[in-house]
This record gives sequence, C-alpha cells and structure tokens, in this order.
Amino acid sequence: MFDIAIKSTRIVTPEGEKKGVIIIKGGLIIDVTESLNNTDERLIDVLDKVVMPGVIDPHVHINEPGRTEWEGFDTATKSTLAGGITTLVDMPLNASPVTTTLKAFEEKLTAAKKHLHTNCGFWGGVIPGNENEIEPLIDKGVLGFKAFLTHSGIDEFPNVTEHDLRKVMPIIAKHNLPLLVHCELSFPLSLGEGTGVRSYQNYLNSRPRKWEDDAIALMIRLCEEYNCRTHIVHLSSSNSIEQIEKAKQKRLPLTVETAQHYLYFTAEEIKDGQTQFKCAPPIREKENNEKLWRALKDGIIDFVATDHSPATPGLKELQSGDFMKAWGGIASLQFALPVLWTAAKEKMCSLNEIAKWLSENPAKLIGKQNSKGKIAKGYDADLIVFDEKKTFTVTEDIIQHKHKITPYLNEKLFGVVEQTYLSGEKICDKEAMVLNKGKVILE
Repeated sequence: MFDIAIKSTRIVTPEGEKKGVIIIKGGLIIDVTESLNNTDERLIDVLDKVVMPGVIDPHVHINEPGRTEWEGFDTATKSTLAGGITTLVDMPLNASPVTTTLKAFEEKLTAAKKHLHTNCGFWGGVIPGNENEIEPLIDKGVLGFKAFLTHSGIDEFPNVTEHDLRKVMPIIAKHNLPLLVHCELSFPLSLGEGTGVRSYQNYLNSRPRKWEDDAIALMIRLCEEYNCRTHIVHLSSSNSIEQIEKAKQKRLPLTVETAQHYLYFTAEEIKDGQTQFKCAPPIREKENNEKLWRALKDGIIDFVATDHSPATPGLKELQSGDFMKAWGGIASLQFALPVLWTAAKEKMCSLNEIAKWLSENPAKLIGKQNSKGKIAKGYDADLIVFDEKKTFTVTEDIIQHKHKITPYLNEKLFGVVEQTYLSGEKICDKEAMVLNKGKVILE
C-alpha cells in the first residue's frame, strides 16, 4: 500500500539517472522501483520530466523578526516553493534581535512557525562574549553556528577574533556541529585617488582576495587544532582553493560552499552604479570564476548556496549607485536551481552533479544526510519535477521575494520547476501553492 507514486523516465538517484516509480507512504520514500502495476489516481506520471530531490539551501537571510520589511518567513518561503527549495536554513542575522541568545532564538521560532511554507532550520550566532549561550542554543535545536571575521553589516552582530573562536570551538566540536564562517580579515587599503563610489572596480579593489585567503588560513589552522567541523561560506577567492585542497587531503573536517552569483556573473560584466550586484565578498573576474567552477567539479568546493540577503530599495542605493553605502547582499532564493543549471549547462555538467551540489551535500552540513537530499528508500519525499529544457525570463511579476531587486532581472534562464512535493504532498504546481505546510527542523 502507498499514498502516492510518481513515475518518470528520468529520476535522479545517487546511482544515476534512471527510469522508474517512486513509491511514497507517510511522507517517506518507501521504494524506487522499475515499474508499478497500478493505474489508480494515486499514480502520477510526469513522463520524461526530471524528478530530483528538493533543493536544500543552508544559507538564507530571512530577517524576521525585527527587519521583516527586508524579507520575512512568508515571502521567503513562498519564493522557495516556486524555486523548488524544500528545506532552507536561516542565518542568525539580519533579524532583530540577532540569534545569539536562547531568548532571541525563542522569539525567532515564534515568528517563524506561523508563516512557514517549506521546511526551515536555524543557525545560531557566535559573537564576542556569548560563549555561555552556545550550549543552551544547541539544547534548543540550532543546527550549528555562524561567525564573521569582519564587520557583518549589522552592529548587533559584531565580528569575532581568534580569541573568541578559541572559546567556542571546543564546545561546538564536542557536539559535532558545524561552525560556519564568513572569511574576510580586513586591513587598511590605499585605493588611490579618483576612484568613485559608483565604480564597481573600486568596490572590488576594496575587498581583495587576500582578505579571504588570510581568514581561510586562520580557520584551517583552528579546524585542525580543535577538530571542529568548520564550514567556509560563500567562497569567492580562487586563490584559496589550493590551501583548501591541502586541508582536505589531511582529512580535516572542513567543508566549503560557493554561491550562484560567483559562478554565473563576472566582474567584467558589472557596470558602475549597478548596486544590485553588491555582495561581500565581491563577484570577481572571469579567470576567478573559471577556477571556482573547476574546484566545484573536482569536489574541492562541496556545494552551492544562495546567500539570499535582501534589503529594501533604499538600502540598496539603486538611485545613487553608491557601492560604498549600498547594502551588500543579493536576492536570488527563488532562482537557485535555474541559475546554477543555466551556468552548469555551459560547463557540460550533469543533473546528477546539480543534485549533489544543491541537495545531497548541503544535507550533510545540516546533519540530515540520512533523511534528506536523495531519492532513496527511507528518505523524506521532498521532491521536485523539473523541466530542464524549458526557458523563462526573470521578470518582476514572477518574483515571490518581498522586493523585486535582483541582478538576475531580465536574465533568460534554463529550467522550470513544474511541481514541488513536501513529505509526499504536492504543495506547488507552477503558480498554484498550498501554503503553511512547512515545518521547523531542529537538531
């Protein structure tokens, strides 16, 4: 007996793409078979459309409570439905209060539970002086912790020093949870005269690769010393690939993500004043982009996550085009899969690689590798039906994010998510959504 079954000639499994039927009961995949002798209404035949595991995005800034005018759980998780993301993990900033205390985490849980349309987990935050909050946050169910090595952009979430990390890494390691780190170690720069605030090249020069490289070197050293699971978020500098590869050869518990925008765009394309492209670390040159792709394909970079970090139009300084004042963050949650697939097609990548980069490996970071991220027996039936050949153009009217500001506006992308299933229930069929079906994921 089963609840539903999904039939396709193209099911993306850990063993490769194959023809078959996914049998679902009680929200779980109970089998993946070659055929099914059943023609009742519970059998859904999607023909030659691709069936993939739902996307998992462990790097999302939702900003509620406190800054819901930037983005909230309602709009963020509606956009995930449209984009085929079945699980996301919310960062400890830019909400107010920031998630660095048990009390603040409880406030966030209260705010989230009313408005979730997909599954949602949470990271706790590490800031100077909150080492006594780490274990209470773990007991409450955070999936790990996030820290910055440079100013985060939010004064309530100050950056940590090596001294601060030495206090918390033994605690985090004891619980075998990951420490996620924004790796930039800033130092004073001389940018020269005549470099304007609207200049993208000026902004790029203001956050050099060395900032990342030095910070990653520090985290590799601490990772080895404390045997603490350490995760480098949004890798931008290809100069660090070599030291990351050497650390992995030593079998350190080190993982790395990059973001779609570093793989899709290059600095040469960005015009002065286009602050919708501003992020930190910045989008770098074409040769850097090509090296990131090579590292991703070689497994040195583990996966790709959006770092969806929206803000109001005023904060993005769209009118002034001032890169130095503009909020640094790219809105892209809804387009995580098609953006990566569009760029990956040109690199001759397969859908199996996409599933590894967007589902299987992110599930490992959040500790859900035995229940999410694969189409396999015993796994949650979080699935998407994907037409990888169909194209669409990003227009404001299709964007589900609270604000319509994104560097992907007017881009032609490959890949349309036709259906999204959460625990075996179809919750999105093109434009039709079944809301408030998401759940809080706790450790």
